[in-house]
Amino acid sequence: MGESSAYPNPITPTRTRIGWIGIGVMGGAMASRLISNGYSLTLYARNPSKLLPFQSSQGPHFATSPKHVAESCDVVFTMLGHPPDVRSVVLEQVVSGLSPDCVTVDMTSSHPDLAKQIFTAARARGCWSVDAPVSGGDVGAKDGNLAIFAGGESAVVEWLKPLFEILGKVTYMGQAGCGQSCKIANQIAISSNLVGLSEGLVFAEQAGVDLKQFLEAIRGGAAGSNALELFGDRMIQRNWGGGFIGYMVKDLGMGLDFGDKGEDDKAVVLPGASLNKQLFSSMVAIGNGMHGPQGLITVIQRINGK
Repeated sequence: MGESSAYPNPITPTRTRIGWIGIGVMGGAMASRLISNGYSLTLYARNPSKLLPFQSSQGPHFATSPKHVAESCDVVFTMLGHPPDVRSVVLEQVVSGLSPDCVTVDMTSSHPDLAKQIFTAARARGCWSVDAPVSGGDVGAKDGNLAIFAGGESAVVEWLKPLFEILGKVTYMGQAGCGQSCKIANQIAISSNLVGLSEGLVFAEQAGVDLKQFLEAIRGGAAGSNALELFGDRMIQRNWGGGFIGYMVKDLGMGLDFGDKGEDDKAVVLPGASLNKQLFSSMVAIGNGMHGPQGLITVIQRINGK
C-alpha cells in the first residue's frame, strides 16, 4: 500500500483515502457528502446498479470486492443491511485487507457483540475498528444532520471527527459495541414516538381536528419531537418513501434479544419495544415493508377500519 496515511496522521481530503461499502438510500447520500467535500472515495456495492449515479461524477473509484476496498484505503466505511452482512463483509473481508493503523467504521445498525468481535480482530492485525450507527433517516443523511453513536477507542473516534462532522454530529459512547447498544436504545425510543404520533393523528382525524393544525399546535409542547418534525407531515401527505421498515424490526429484535439475556444474565423487560416490534412487523405483513417509518400509521389506520 505504500506509506500509510492512516491513524494517527491528520485526516485531509488530499491525503486520506476513503472507502465506502454499501450504496443504499443512506449510504449513497453519506458517500456523496464526503465526495462533495473533496474526499477521494473508492466505492463498492453488491448491486452494481447502485453505483450508476456516481459514474458521471469526478473522483470516485470502483472496487471489485470489499477486500479490494480495504487494501487501497486508509478508512473504510460500511453501511449494510443486517448483522450477517456485517459479519461476511467487515469481519471476513475488510479486516483481512486492512493495513496496520487503518480503520474500519461500521455505520450499519448491527449487534453489539459482533462489533466487539470486529474490534478484537482488527486489533489483532494492528488496525482499528469503530462501530458508528446513525439516526436521522434519509433526510439527515442528505443534509449531514445525522446523530452518530460511536464505540471503540476514544482517540480513534476523535481522529475521525473531520469525516463524521460532514455526516452529522458524533457522540462517543464508550468501548466497542457501545455505539450499537446506543442505536438499539435509540430505536426503542423512536419506535414509541412513532406509535404515539400515529395514534395521535388517527385520533385527531376521527375527532374532526385538522391534522396540519394539530401538528402545528403540539410542536411547541411536550409532544413536540424530532419524530414529529421528520415524519409528521409525511404521515399526513401519505409520503411513504425513505426507508425499509425491516431494519426497524431487526433493530427492535436485537434489543429484545439483548434484553432477554441482559448484562450479567440480568433480564431487561421491554414491554413497549415488544409491542412496537409487533406493530412494525404488521407493516411488513400488510405489504408496506418498503415504506419508511412514517408508514406505521397505516397499521393504526387499518386497526381502526380505515
